[in-house]
Amino acid sequence: LLVLATVLLLVGAVLGGGALLHFRRERTSVHPIRLQQSRVLVTQGVYRISRNPMYLGLLCWLMGLACYLGGPWVWFGPLLLLGWLTRFQILPEERALRARFGIPYVQYCRRVRRWC
Repeated sequence: LLVLATVLLLVGAVLGGGALLHFRRERTSVHPIRLQQSRVLVTQGVYRISRNPMYLGLLCWLMGLACYLGGPWVWFGPLLLLGWLTRFQILPEERALRARFGIPYVQYCRRVRRWC
């Protein structure tokens, strides 16, 4: 399980770091609350496999920690994070991005899954 934990931590770092690099390269806001500051719809790199690679990276890190700690109870953390992020962060973000970017965002959502 230590190998799986390490792989998940590395995957999470690549997803999260790659997402941040694309946002910086496009000079757009990474702030999840101030979506009105977003200038560009980022769809390159890790955004081709997930609409939410930063959140997916965070989930990978938490799953890596769960692998490291072991036991069935530690898996409630990743499950709770998945539900919380989807309900309270991602769904509101999607509404805001749809309003901000319109048809290009809707087309992007058709091509790329929410998580992976």
